[in-house]
Amino acid sequence: MEVTGSRYSGNTVRGRMEGQGSYTLLTGTEYRGTLRDGMFDGEGELVFPNGGRYWAVWHRGVPTQGKYTFADGLKYKDKKWHYCDGYDRRFYTEICSGLKPAGISQLTNLDTPRKIPEGCYDCGDGFYNPETRVIVDYKLRFLRNADNNIPKQTGDECK
Repeated sequence: MEVTGSRYSGNTVRGRMEGQGSYTLLTGTEYRGTLRDGMFDGEGELVFPNGGRYWAVWHRGVPTQGKYTFADGLKYKDKKWHYCDGYDRRFYTEICSGLKPAGISQLTNLDTPRKIPEGCYDCGDGFYNPETRVIVDYKLRFLRNADNNIPKQTGDECK
């Protein structure tokens, strides 16, 4: 795990993850649940840095059934999914809390939307700075370079 930058907290058998544990990937995604022979096996949940959660029953590292819940509490349904379907384009927070008064727009599902640093773009998992070609997460921590020709982080990626 030192090679991949991931972390594991839990039991091991013959050097492999076994039993209840917590495995955190370098991306910040964390698996909490049962592991067997070094793989997700049994009930467990992936917790994503954006707050989304995927609970599943796993068999040898593959989910056999699961449910995804978005960070705002919206539960994904693969059948009869009516959220943002063309007829009703409201955000989930608008469905739960009602629409804003006339003249006040809601541009994202977040109420209030996150502040994007000057000169940067929101790229889904963080902010991209086209001058430095660096992507930082929403807490302004280095995530990755946009290409391989740029030196490592400088500390002022999106400030």
